[in-house]
Amino acid sequence: MSENAGEHVPFECPSCSTDLETVHDVLTTGGGHATVQCTDCGHVHKEPLTEDQTVEREVVVSQDGESFTGSAEFDPGETVYEGDEFIVETEETIAQVRVTSIEVGPEDRTTRADAADIETVWTRAVDNVSVDVTIHPKDGDEGSRSLTVHVPGDFEFVVGQTQEFGDETVAVTGIHVRESAIESYKFPKLGEDGDTVFAKDVKRVYGDDESSTAWSAW
Repeated sequence: MSENAGEHVPFECPSCSTDLETVHDVLTTGGGHATVQCTDCGHVHKEPLTEDQTVEREVVVSQDGESFTGSAEFDPGETVYEGDEFIVETEETIAQVRVTSIEVGPEDRTTRADAADIETVWTRAVDNVSVDVTIHPKDGDEGSRSLTVHVPGDFEFVVGQTQEFGDETVAVTGIHVRESAIESYKFPKLGEDGDTVFAKDVKRVYGDDESSTAWSAW
């Protein structure tokens, strides 16, 4: 991190501590150097300014209809892409997130940008996700119903497999892939036995009711 006047920074002191760093007050900066004063002995000396190795950018995290704001550090020359995943910390949570949009100016969003040009990174939490499931009734009953299941982002939904969610047992017949993940799966909707999609990439799952207890569409 670069030094700025008024900051407290660690330096070795040529007067009282040549082997260990002590706390210094930054008095002035300029000409590629900082004038600093040792807080232990009061000695004033100059030190070369160091350059920032990273840039901090605002990150907005969307999770289950709520939004949280945090920050993340990037290499200034790093290119951030829509779809990238990384860990971000906010006051509310620490989450693995996926980039959904990149803001480089007021009402100016893009799918890729150098970190140095970014103002805000918009993301969606993908370590734990909510997935909507449409269940078709068995035995010729009319009407379908929906439920929302909460699973880890790397949970696999597999067409042709029967999966249990609490009291629900569902035979997966189809999976609708999120638009941002279609490139990874080639098709927006998958319905062949064995087709597999990570929960974080799922828009909706379709299946047949295989629960042992009867239910009513009413």
